[in-house]
Amino acid sequence: MYRLVDEPPTLDEYLELRRSSGLSPKTPEQGAPALTGSWYFCHVRTDADHADPGRAVAMGRIIGDGGWYFHIADIATLPEFQRQGLGRMVMDRLLDEIRAKAPADPYVTLIADPPGRRLYESLGFVDADPSLGMRLSR
Repeated sequence: MYRLVDEPPTLDEYLELRRSSGLSPKTPEQGAPALTGSWYFCHVRTDADHADPGRAVAMGRIIGDGGWYFHIADIATLPEFQRQGLGRMVMDRLLDEIRAKAPADPYVTLIADPPGRRLYESLGFVDADPSLGMRLSR
């Protein structure tokens, strides 16, 4: 029913996945570099046939230096496809990629929004205490 694709979705699909899943909307100018500048990107598509490539319904990517630091970002699943294990499928693939290609003892981070916290905790992510995630306020 679903297939995992080891590449980014199209730009339009990326922007729609972010918007529809509740992540902050981005412009094409912001989204295009995310597709080409990530260390690794994957997405989930519905089954396809010879005339239809299927629909992109979930995604995730890794930003990193390839040495020791890897940040997981853009974990998104379309609302009508949530609670079917697609987020776990994406996260498992992202973590497998880090385990397979990163040097020993990588530092893997993410920002855990409330809907994803249970999934991330089940995969071994813990609070970065005493560190605190911060962002630049315009």
